[in-house]
Amino acid sequence: MPSARVRRDRGLGPLVLLFLFGGCVVSGAESSDYSEAEVLPDSFPSAPAEPLPEFLLEPEDAFIVKNRPVQLRCRASPATQIYFKCNGEWVNQNDHVTRESLDQITGLVVREVDISVSRTQVEELFGLEDYWCQCVAWSSAGTTKSNRAYVRIAYLRKNFEQEPLGREVRLEQEVLLQCRPPEGMPTAEVDWLKDEDVIDPSQDSNFLITIDHDLIIKQARLSDTANYTCMARNVVAKRRSSTATLIIYVSGGWSSWTEWSECNAQCGRGWQRRTRSCTNPAPLNGGAFCEGPPFQRVTCTTLCPVDGGWTEWAKWSACGTECTHWRSRECQAPPPRNGGKHCSGSMMESKNCTEGLCTRTLAPGMGVAVYAGLVVALLLCVILALCVGGLAYRRRRRHLHGDITDSSSALTTAFHPGNYKPPRQDNPHHLHPSAPPDLTATAGAFRGPLFSLQHGVNDSPHKIPMTTSPLLDPLPSLKIKVYNASTLSSLELPADMCSGDGEILSLKSVGTVGREREYHSHTLSREPGLSTSATLGNLGGRLTIANTGVSLLVPPGTIPQGKFYEMYLIINKWDRTTLPSEGSQTVLSPVVSCGPSGMLLNRPVVLTLPHCAQLDTPTPDWTLTLKTQTHQGGWEEVLTVGEETLSSPCYLQLEEECCHVLMEQLGTYGLVGQSCPPQPACKRLQLALFAPRAPCLSLDYSLRIYCIHDTPHALKEVLDLERSLGGVLLEDPKPLLFKDSYHNLRLSIHDIPHTHWRSKLLAKYQEIPFYHIWSGSQRPLHCTFGLERGSLAVSQLACKICVRQVEGEGQIFQLHTDIQETLPPHSPLPSGGTCLPSSQVGPYAFRLPDSIRQKICASLDAPSARGCDWRLLARSLGFDRYLNYFATKPSPTGVLLDLWEACHQGDADLVSLATALEEMGKSEVLVVMTTDGDC
Repeated sequence: MPSARVRRDRGLGPLVLLFLFGGCVVSGAESSDYSEAEVLPDSFPSAPAEPLPEFLLEPEDAFIVKNRPVQLRCRASPATQIYFKCNGEWVNQNDHVTRESLDQITGLVVREVDISVSRTQVEELFGLEDYWCQCVAWSSAGTTKSNRAYVRIAYLRKNFEQEPLGREVRLEQEVLLQCRPPEGMPTAEVDWLKDEDVIDPSQDSNFLITIDHDLIIKQARLSDTANYTCMARNVVAKRRSSTATLIIYVSGGWSSWTEWSECNAQCGRGWQRRTRSCTNPAPLNGGAFCEGPPFQRVTCTTLCPVDGGWTEWAKWSACGTECTHWRSRECQAPPPRNGGKHCSGSMMESKNCTEGLCTRTLAPGMGVAVYAGLVVALLLCVILALCVGGLAYRRRRRHLHGDITDSSSALTTAFHPGNYKPPRQDNPHHLHPSAPPDLTATAGAFRGPLFSLQHGVNDSPHKIPMTTSPLLDPLPSLKIKVYNASTLSSLELPADMCSGDGEILSLKSVGTVGREREYHSHTLSREPGLSTSATLGNLGGRLTIANTGVSLLVPPGTIPQGKFYEMYLIINKWDRTTLPSEGSQTVLSPVVSCGPSGMLLNRPVVLTLPHCAQLDTPTPDWTLTLKTQTHQGGWEEVLTVGEETLSSPCYLQLEEECCHVLMEQLGTYGLVGQSCPPQPACKRLQLALFAPRAPCLSLDYSLRIYCIHDTPHALKEVLDLERSLGGVLLEDPKPLLFKDSYHNLRLSIHDIPHTHWRSKLLAKYQEIPFYHIWSGSQRPLHCTFGLERGSLAVSQLACKICVRQVEGEGQIFQLHTDIQETLPPHSPLPSGGTCLPSSQVGPYAFRLPDSIRQKICASLDAPSARGCDWRLLARSLGFDRYLNYFATKPSPTGVLLDLWEACHQGDADLVSLATALEEMGKSEVLVVMTTDGDC
C-alpha cells in the first residue's frame, strides 16, 4: 500500500487528506476500496514540526522587449515542492527548471525554480487584467504563495505628446520649456540636452526639471542662448523631440550724456549739443534699440563784443595864457565790453583861441637855442634814415644774390661777422657737422651772414654774432638743392638715429619773378617722435616712425618723372583729433596722417598701421572698417573688410598685429571695429606698472598702472609720458584680452605688509569703466595706488596687484622692490633690436631690386590659361582675399610685390617670395633672382 502524507493548506480552509499513489493524488472516495483491505492506525508516530515555506526570492515584474522571452525565478525554504501558477493556471511541470540545495546553517531544503514567459503567451491572454505569475511552495506544515509578478510587453511611441518650442526672452527673465514624452511601457524617463550636452541641475542651480518633465531656467543668461532638446528613453528605445532654439536678447540702454558742447555761435543766439550712445548695454541678439533721441540740443547765448564809442566833444575851455583852449571827450558811448575794441583817436583836442592875434614873448637868447635844437634833430633824422636804408639794401642783396655754402667753407674764407639766431631750447634735432656742400648749377652766390633756417614763434628777437658764438663748434652741416620753378626744392638732413624730436623743415617751391628769386619756407608742427618726412621723387622710398609700427611705402614710379614732393607721416595725438569711432565701434589703430593730400599718384602706396584686434579665433568676431577724415573734420567709411566691391578705393591686408592699406589718395586714416554677433570680440591690451625712479624721501609712495592698446605706438606714448613724470617701468607689460561684454576693468592691491605700510585706497578696488576702454576716447588710462609707510626707515615693499575684467581674464603683478634705490629704466623693447631709419630714399628702401621686379611682372602680368599668373602668386603669398582690386591695376604683379615689401619690412629676405615662385614653376624667374638678387 503506498505511503500517504497529510498536508495542511492554510489558504484552502479545512483539513484535507491527500494520498499520493504512484505520483497521483487520490481523493478519499476513490480510496474506499483500499480502506477495507488495510485499516489505518488510530495514531501516527510523532515527528518534529516543520515550518511553513518562506520565500527567499520572489518573482519580479518583467517586460518583454521585442521578441525576447523573460525569465521568472523564485526561491523558498523549507520546500518539498515549488511550482508557478500563471493567470490562475498551473504551469506545466516540464516548463519548470528546478534546483535543490541544502542550507548549511539551518539544514533545511532550499528549492529554486525558473520558468520562461514568451511574447506569444502574453498576447494570447484576453481580458482586462495583465498577464501575471505567482509562485506556490509546499512543506509539511502547509503552502505559501509569493507576490504576483506581472509580465508586460514593452514599447515606446514615436510622437511626443508635447514638444518644446523655441523662444526669445529678455535677459534675466524666467524661461519655461515644456515637454510631454511619448506613451510607453514602462513609462519613459526624460533628459534635457543643451547643445547636445545633458543638463544636470545639481551642477547648475539655474536649471530646474519639474516632475512633469518641464525645464525651468530661473534667470536667463547670455550663455543660456542655445538649442534645447527633450529626450525620452526606456528599455525599448530613445526618442528625441524637435530642437527648440532659445535666444536671450539684451535690450539697449543709454550711456551717460556727454558734456555740453561749446555754443556754436560766436555772437548772439546759438545751440549747444550733447550726445549719448546706445551702448550701456548695446542691443544684442535682436534686442530693442534704445528709446529716445541720441542727442539733445538747447539754446545758448554768447555775449557779443561791443566796440567802444566816443561821446560828444565837451565845450571849449576858456582861453588860457598860452593863447590856446581845449576840449575833451570820453570812450563811453558805449564803453568797450566783452573784448570789444577801444576807441581810436585822442581824448583831448586843443587850438589857438585868438586866431593868431595872441603872441608869446621869448626871453633873450631863447630863440637861438630853439633853432639850434631843431637843426640837430633834423641831422639825427637824416643819419637814422641812411642807416635804415643801408641795412635794407644789404638784406636785399643777401636775399637776391646769395651763395649757398656750408659750415666748413664759412670757417675757411673771409667770413664777415654777422648775427646768428639760437635755436629753440626744446628742439634737440641737431644737424651733423660733416656733410659736404652740394652746389647745383642753378645755385647763386650767398655772401651775407648765415642765419638759422628754423624760426619758432617763441624765438628771441636778438641775434648773436657768429664769430663769437659758442654754437660755432660744431656748425650745422646742411645741403640745400634749389630747382627751377617747375619743381619743388628739397632739404637733406643727416639721419638722427631713432630720434623723432624736432620739427619738420620744408622748403616750398621756388619761383622766379623778373630777375629776382624769393625763398619761401614754413614749418610743419608735430609732436616729438610721432612724425617723419622726406623729399621723394620717381625712385620712391619709405617713411617710418621709429618704435611705433607706422610706416608709408612709396613704390618706384608712384611719383611722376621729374616731380619731387616733400612727403610726411604723422601720428595724430588723441587729444587733438576727433575719433573715427561711433556707436558701439572701437578704435583699433592710431590715427595717422600722410601727405601732402591731393598729391597725384601713378600707383598705390602702402600705409602700415598697427592694431589691437584679437584675430586668432576660428570664427570672425570683428567687423573691421577703414575710415578717412574729410576736410570738414568728419569721418567717412572707406571700406569694410570682407565687403569690398569694384568701387572700393583701397585694399586692406590684415595680419595679426598690423594691417597694410593699399591706397591712391593720401589723407588721415584710422581702423575701427565692432563685435560681430553672436560672439563678443576681444581687444588686445597692455598693462604697464610704473613707480618713481628717484629714491623716495617721503612717507608717501605711489604705483601707477596703465591700461593701453597692445600696439608699439601706445606703449611709446606712455613711456614718454612717464619719463617726463620721473617714473620708470618696473617690468615688461602684461597682455590682457578685453572682451566686449560691458564689464568694467577692476584693479585691486593685496598682501600689503600692514605692519609697515598702509593703503590710502578707501574701497576694496578701483574700476575703469568699460566704455572708456572700449571707445578709446581717453588715453592713456591709468589707476594710481597710493601707499604710506610707517616710517622713513621702511624701504622694502612687497605686494600683489590684480587686474581683471569682471567675469573675464586678468593678470597679477608680483611686486618686490626697494624704494630707496634708484630704479634703472626698464626697456620693453626686445634685446638686440635695432631702430629702423626714419626715411629711406630710392632703391635702398626696397629689398627687391628693380631688375628682378620688372622680370617678375613681365612673367606673371599676362593671363595664363593654366592659371600660373599673378593670381596664383597672390594665393601663394596670402593676398587673395579680393583679387578684383589687383585685376583693375595696369600691373597686378607690381602691386602684389609692393604689398609684399610692406609686409616684410624688417625680414624681407626674398626666401618667401622665391618659395612661392618655385611652387608656381617659374624657374626662369628663380634663375634671375639667383644671379641678380640676394636670395
